[in-house]
Amino acid sequence: MQKDFDVAVFEGDGIGPEIMAPTIKILNQLTKHSDYSLTFRHLPAGAAHYARTGQSLPEESLATAAQCDAILLSAMGLPDVRYPDGTEISPQITLRKEFGLFAGVRPVRVAKGHLSPIKLPEGKVIDFVLIRESTEGLFYSQGKGKVSEDEARETLVITRKTSEALFRFAFELAAQRKARGEGVGRVTCVDKANVFRAFAFFRQIFDEVAAEFPGIKSDHAYVDATALWMVQKPWEFDVLVTENMFGDILSDLGAGLMGGLGVAPSADIGSQHAVFQPCHGSAPDIAGLGKANPTAMILSAAMMLEWLATTHENPEMLADAMRLRAAVEDVSVLGEVATPDFGGQASTADVASAIESALQ
Repeated sequence: MQKDFDVAVFEGDGIGPEIMAPTIKILNQLTKHSDYSLTFRHLPAGAAHYARTGQSLPEESLATAAQCDAILLSAMGLPDVRYPDGTEISPQITLRKEFGLFAGVRPVRVAKGHLSPIKLPEGKVIDFVLIRESTEGLFYSQGKGKVSEDEARETLVITRKTSEALFRFAFELAAQRKARGEGVGRVTCVDKANVFRAFAFFRQIFDEVAAEFPGIKSDHAYVDATALWMVQKPWEFDVLVTENMFGDILSDLGAGLMGGLGVAPSADIGSQHAVFQPCHGSAPDIAGLGKANPTAMILSAAMMLEWLATTHENPEMLADAMRLRAAVEDVSVLGEVATPDFGGQASTADVASAIESALQ
């Protein structure tokens, strides 16, 4: 059982450093009396770094991150800093492709008493996970699409190798959730197989992998219907798995169910590496004002602990991950400490301090 872990830290742009600092402080608090340790290795990358040096993700940073046990990444990118072709600075997408992080994990949790635009029926909670393939799909030709005066083309790619790995990951996660009492043990393939041959292929592979997991239910849903049902009956879902672009869109809808991107964590996971980061952007308009909501960053850190604990069979780390998630949710339910994006006047430091107190 591994007990000492190196964590690569990318502080990001805009509000990135402001939400990363309290997150690391909380992680250090958790490990103070634990049987494991976390060593943080701060690495340069991002739009501001690109503006200064012409490099968005230095080779040294990439090499060091590859040697670490996990990667903790804050918000990246600035709207006025772009590559010569006009695309945004996105080191996080480079990391996904370099490390083969095929599974984008987006948990959506809304317990009774949490702020949400969805009115939950009595006894219902929203607790599902959207898994987005993160290396192929319609993002495959990112930055390489063909554009002429009269037309533009991008290439969608779905491969059997990546899809099989993605679906096995989804079924294994559903089994873990069922064992913890967090889900019913069902995986839904979200596609558009009625129109596109590529998605019929995607669904065929899903059904083949589903046969390997007889203890887990499986079904299908078209992406447009899924968007409707995420608003009408989101408590019915357990694990959803889908293509890159569809997942990109639906994950923001999932964040909307939770009240906003400020509380939406995420992970991009491969066979050997994993990156954990909030779903929101760098919000340069509020950078330096102390208004940023650190919740999504802190919940992403809890996901990191959970992944490390599961990967390395460390029960104490798993318990700490659950404690941290519970502390964040306790603060959210009370609603007494909220940043402006949730209608409050609390600062970034106020929210972090409330979570620290809840942990104690």
